[in-house]
Amino acid sequence: MSSLSEKLMSQSAKAEGGSRIKQNSINALDQKRIAAIKTAVLAEGDRIRAKYPILKHQDAIGMLILLFSMAGAVLTGWAYLEGVLAWYVTIPVIAIFLSFTHELEHDLIHYMYFRKNKFMHNLMMALVWICRPSTINPWARRHLHLHHHKHSGTETDLEERAITNGERFTPLRLLMMLDLELSVVLRVFKIPRNRRLKMLMMGAAGNFPLASAFWVSFHAYVAYWAIEAAAWAVGYSVPWPAFVTPELVATANTVAVLIFAPNLLRSFSINFISSNMHYFGDIEDGNFVQQCQVLNSKWFIIPHLFCFNFGSTHGIHHFVVRDPFYIRQMTAKKAHEVMRENGVRFNDLGTFKRANRWSANEQGQQEAGYQAA
Repeated sequence: MSSLSEKLMSQSAKAEGGSRIKQNSINALDQKRIAAIKTAVLAEGDRIRAKYPILKHQDAIGMLILLFSMAGAVLTGWAYLEGVLAWYVTIPVIAIFLSFTHELEHDLIHYMYFRKNKFMHNLMMALVWICRPSTINPWARRHLHLHHHKHSGTETDLEERAITNGERFTPLRLLMMLDLELSVVLRVFKIPRNRRLKMLMMGAAGNFPLASAFWVSFHAYVAYWAIEAAAWAVGYSVPWPAFVTPELVATANTVAVLIFAPNLLRSFSINFISSNMHYFGDIEDGNFVQQCQVLNSKWFIIPHLFCFNFGSTHGIHHFVVRDPFYIRQMTAKKAHEVMRENGVRFNDLGTFKRANRWSANEQGQQEAGYQAA
């Protein structure tokens, strides 16, 4: 599986005419560290697979997790509609089920399920997108994600930059993590004018039709209640068009509980964790030791609940691509030991002050280059 991913990433780079960044040579010490980590993680993965033969049924496991996640979200929604669950229970429970589908999509991007069955593979891709309609088309994301593996933390790593990796940590960055449409719009003003239309068109194509429908509906919903709140504050009654009936508003409120809020909670959690566990700007291109840290502090328990412990295990994936997310969880203890021994950082909370730079003294220079890129 690892060799397949490397081949795909190589093909992606060729299709682009090569990366826009020159591939740096990795320092000799980190080359040895990377080899040691890869060897240990691969060995632990092999040991786990030998101990639990059921893990060889990877396609079936992936599909079962997907069906379980979908059933869990649907049943939770039904319980809310029946008055069994309150909205404040329904939203986080659905978000937890959706977090499984994000991990499945990530593994599907690396062809970990139904690699030899195109129909089933694409069916799973479609279903995980339907489960998370606020996200980019997963087939489009594949191109961005495989490039991310080749050049994580560099200026061409559009996947991480899109979720604010490398930005100064401000309230605006938090808002951009929550609302990715807003993130795209704000980012347009940071690129040359002659490239803005192309970027907007690419974003629109990647979001059509599910994410487009989600964000248009969500912003309309927010606008309605913002206007209502402002009118109430000044004692004014808004003359809404005839189609804006109490029944329509009640339906929109239900959609907010079952679709809008769980997706926003899940996506904010993964964007917050992912954008801050990856480093940006002043790292060696292709150096896995410098690409990610491990975020497993107790301070991140809540966001990890809605992104399946991503900050603790995703760094393992940068060293060994082949293992699906549930095996990474099983190998994490051993992987963390060897990663710590070989220079991978753990809970480097200074990244929030350094705009995700590896070194504090590079922040100012790198930020200037980032804003101009």
